[in-house]
Amino acid sequence: MPQDEIRKKVVILGSGPAGLTAAIYASRAQLEPVVIEGPQPGGQLTITTEVENYPGFTDGIMGPALMDEFRGQAARFGTEFLQTWIDKVDLSERPFTLYGKASEDSEEITTIIKADTLIISTGASAKWLGIPGEDPVPNGLGGNGVSACATCDGFFFREKPVVVIGGGDTAMEEAMFLTRFASKVTIIHRRDEFRASKIMQDRVLKNEKIEVLWDTEVKEILGSQTEGVTGVRIYNNVSEEESVFETGGVFVAIGHKPNTELFEGWLDMDDVGYLKAEGSSMKTNIEGVFASGDAQDSYYRQAVTAAGTGCMAAIDAERFLAEHEAEEEMAAGVVE
Repeated sequence: MPQDEIRKKVVILGSGPAGLTAAIYASRAQLEPVVIEGPQPGGQLTITTEVENYPGFTDGIMGPALMDEFRGQAARFGTEFLQTWIDKVDLSERPFTLYGKASEDSEEITTIIKADTLIISTGASAKWLGIPGEDPVPNGLGGNGVSACATCDGFFFREKPVVVIGGGDTAMEEAMFLTRFASKVTIIHRRDEFRASKIMQDRVLKNEKIEVLWDTEVKEILGSQTEGVTGVRIYNNVSEEESVFETGGVFVAIGHKPNTELFEGWLDMDDVGYLKAEGSSMKTNIEGVFASGDAQDSYYRQAVTAAGTGCMAAIDAERFLAEHEAEEEMAAGVVE
């Protein structure tokens, strides 16, 4: 049996920049939101080192510290926080129902949350190779020379040689962007041709700062916590030779996967799983459910844009509630 059951006007699923910004706006509107924190409270910025491109911080700020600021501001206005693993949802009628467990591995439902409106800010996760050295610090070099976002971290690799792993449009875009900072960009691709669009391939292959290692796989990322990345161990699929390729940074660019599996069958998504928002709003195909952040943004994927969509989702939710409360009052005869 559930140990707890709560009902809220606004339930925000996810505690990254989008979710916490939505919480700030919803709580200032006195909607008393609850933020459901998943397995990684604060989102991807909690495994990021220095953030220099978020407005308002002249000298930059560490990723975890930035999310602490977000969370503190939301808490200041009365946002509640709940740590639970949402196992399933029922969006067939309002209030919506979310079923929470103590952990992903647990079988028992411990919490039932009823939501008059739901803001989905579950983010997206970079796809990784699953090789040694890739894990976040302190177990690996993730955030210390290994990244999945050139626009986030490229600035830290000025005049350093870097490696981009991948062969699709994402890898081409990352490589082109990194030429602004890196001394040299080497794309490592396991096949003998790219999957990227023709126009992106042409741009990359014509760029003098970019070289390509074809038919090559990265087996391990080398380095230390003090030095950062120093190289990668590579394997050539044709010659079957293994060697070490020296580099100062590694960008894994094999795509992102939105964390939206929970809503399959309920909400409209694209082929990858990004939630579809209607027009210029954050409305989904179900009234009262709103999407924000990287769960619906496959293009920008920045903290500042995620925060912007969190703001939009909260305003959409506030207006939705106001409209429906007025309708309910009229139906009940409260308003003549």
